[in-house]
Amino acid sequence: MKIVSSSRFTGERAWQALDIADFEGTSVRLHWTDQPYKWHINDGQEVFAVMQGRVEMFYRVAGEEKSVMLEVGDIFYASVGTEHVAHPRGEARVLVVEKAGSV
Repeated sequence: MKIVSSSRFTGERAWQALDIADFEGTSVRLHWTDQPYKWHINDGQEVFAVMQGRVEMFYRVAGEEKSVMLEVGDIFYASVGTEHVAHPRGEARVLVVEKAGSV
């Protein structure tokens, strides 16, 4: 059993992660960040849930760039092949569920 207080987790660098679980090749990690990530495509599906803060998620559909502002409790699902990048607006904590070892 494990209890995690996401609001207390702070990284020493952007996108630092606290590993919560790893099962059948799927990782569940809590990330702290105050900086954008990089454009990427995951090796599989990704679920990105904002626990604290605000994150603008940019993504491409048929080559066209779009974005959505994610608030606390919002979830972004990236299907296989979805190119995306997260830009926090200030500090943010996000829960990411994805294939273990993914970008």
